[in-house]
Amino acid sequence: MAVHDYHFVTTWQVRAGCAEVYDVIGEPEALARWWPSVYLEVAILEPGRADGLGKRVGLFTKGWLPYTLRWEFVVTEVDRPRRMALRATGDFDGSGVWTFAQRGEQVEITYDWRIRANKPLLKVLSPLLKPLFAANHRWAMERGLESLVLELERRHAKSEAERRAIPPPPRATFR
Repeated sequence: MAVHDYHFVTTWQVRAGCAEVYDVIGEPEALARWWPSVYLEVAILEPGRADGLGKRVGLFTKGWLPYTLRWEFVVTEVDRPRRMALRATGDFDGSGVWTFAQRGEQVEITYDWRIRANKPLLKVLSPLLKPLFAANHRWAMERGLESLVLELERRHAKSEAERRAIPPPPRATFR
């Protein structure tokens, strides 16, 4: 593995059904609304098929470190509600695979993310700061879990009053 290659495996547990979680994560146009701490801008570049296969999405993202990333992904595999895969290009290249497994009332969500940093800042500094960049990714994914839980609570709310009582998702640390 090259020094600017990264492999992250993140596992989340949420109280929901696989199809519901798949649908939230599989709707990239809503990422900036429910996961705004990381997704600053999202644009659908190509809609793909009705099931999402072939959808191409442009993204402007960040973590808690003071840099941003511009990248795209294409959905390369769909198996609702069990699995979704994507191919990323731009400030990094690689692939990501979301898997969803029902465990009683909980969904176990795993994201396997294998990327190579292309952004010059990341590429040049990876030999020195790889642990810091990895911590930045972990921070982003922790905000994702927190934001997903809040989004599911909003979707499960039985009234507008209940929905308004749910706090907003964590905001970006900088823009």
